[in-house]
Amino acid sequence: MKTSWRSASFVAMAAALLALTTACGQDQAGASGTSQNVGDAAPAQGGYGAGSDGYGSDGYGSSGDTAAKAESAGQLAVWDSKKLGSVVTDSAGFTLYRFDKDTAQPPQSNCDAACLKAWPAVPADGAKAAPGVDASLLGEVTAADGTKQLTLDGWPVYRYAKDAKPGDAKGQGVGGVWYAAAPDGKKASPAAAARPADLKGLSTRKDPKLGEIVVDRNGMTVYRFLKDSAWPIKSNCAGACAEKWPAVTPVAKNDTDGIPLKGYMTFDRPDGTKQQTLNCWPVYTFSGDKKPGDTNGQGVGGTWYAAAPDGKPVGAPK
Repeated sequence: MKTSWRSASFVAMAAALLALTTACGQDQAGASGTSQNVGDAAPAQGGYGAGSDGYGSDGYGSSGDTAAKAESAGQLAVWDSKKLGSVVTDSAGFTLYRFDKDTAQPPQSNCDAACLKAWPAVPADGAKAAPGVDASLLGEVTAADGTKQLTLDGWPVYRYAKDAKPGDAKGQGVGGVWYAAAPDGKKASPAAAARPADLKGLSTRKDPKLGEIVVDRNGMTVYRFLKDSAWPIKSNCAGACAEKWPAVTPVAKNDTDGIPLKGYMTFDRPDGTKQQTLNCWPVYTFSGDKKPGDTNGQGVGGTWYAAAPDGKPVGAPK
């Protein structure tokens, strides 16, 4: 008996849907969601301003007549440099800096209009604390050009116009007054890198009470929220919850160690940012964890638990 083309098409579609569904959330199934495999996104293009021919005796640098565009920093991140230690970056991976002639107590920017052409003030609007970093460290101050400038533990933060691509740190040490910013607002330095080891973006550690759990590149514990869903992938932590439990930002597959790659993908949160998943489950860090090894989020509200490498919540009730 011949099989009609419609029947064959239906069978093929059903098989494809079944294969996709079984790849995510072993303990939950459902309809499709919006997700993206890590590494699919196009790299950031260009820098934040034109280059300069000289740095200037005042340490400001010169970038021509046009200031670099003041773009929102978005979701901050922490880049671990062997030379500089832990460095704060914006969502595109560009290094953020602090200026020794500024003050933190009280917060004040002393970078004038000419200075801001080479060192654009980072707008406070839209900036979110890096995962594992206390959100209360973020604040704002008014820059010389009227920008509501982001501060980190009171220190105004800037980009540098000569940084042309993510990972550049050409502003480090300029004039003896400009330095990459560390997550706590201090100057970045190898000694200030508060990491127990040279960790990957996501890896695991043996906790004496919980067993093998997932940690981020700073050694901070990664958590699951029982009110989320894996298929369709959905986070039910927003607003004040998201400030207390920062979403883990995307981590490339080749920047993991000991993490199963089945169901390892990102998805779009309601605010437009992307969040990492483990086996399709959204994962987070906890602002109440102050140092690597802390597990202060374990069991909070009966809904938050450390994440196992396979995405399951460690110690959650059956």
